[in-house]
Amino acid sequence: MAGSLAAASARAAFRSTLPILIGFGFCGFSYGLYMHSLGFEPVFPILMALTIFAGSLEFIMASMITGPFAPVTAFVVGLVVNARHLFYGIAMLDRYRDAGAMKPYLIYGLIDETFSILGMGRVPEGADKRWYYFFVTLFNEAYWVLATAVGAIFGADMPFDTRGIEFVLPALFLAIFVSSWQQERQHAASLGGLGVTLGCLLAFGAAYFLLAAMFFIIVLLLLFRKKLSTMTGARP
Repeated sequence: MAGSLAAASARAAFRSTLPILIGFGFCGFSYGLYMHSLGFEPVFPILMALTIFAGSLEFIMASMITGPFAPVTAFVVGLVVNARHLFYGIAMLDRYRDAGAMKPYLIYGLIDETFSILGMGRVPEGADKRWYYFFVTLFNEAYWVLATAVGAIFGADMPFDTRGIEFVLPALFLAIFVSSWQQERQHAASLGGLGVTLGCLLAFGAAYFLLAAMFFIIVLLLLFRKKLSTMTGARP
């Protein structure tokens, strides 16, 4: 019974993460190719993808480790770039509360794309919540690591124009947002998030708006969590 439930959850997680597979396929490949262009053997970007598992930070670290040794700078940069994950963790406290032995891995693997899927709070019919959360996290990491490996190992032998490839992740988030919008009964949370983000962009500028927007969005979600959960649930 447990095996069949896990298998059903894995199938549901795979369907939910298919857009991530496409997005990570391009971005992970470009990261592996970038590391190859810096002169690194494939093992380095693969290990970084496994351990750091934060796409934007990995690109930044790739350039930093080729420069002067500055561990304090690397720490500060990593903290600032991924500070939004603090807010992700707060938002997922209740959902991960009963995760059991899976909880440490779920915390480690909580990236933007995983949060975008699990943050909807909807588990597909026939799937177990814990197993579904686990497989969504596992599949997303596997996509990134495998795409990085392909780029690092075979990228140099695949000549093609990569201009515009950086738009893959924004397009991926737009697709996830549209899917979430279509499943909502009302759009108060989505419109509120867009409004707060736009306000912070105008107030703080493009370089500093992200952390402020995440902070205010999480505060609003915590203050109006019960009301929003009844307004934004999936359509029957």
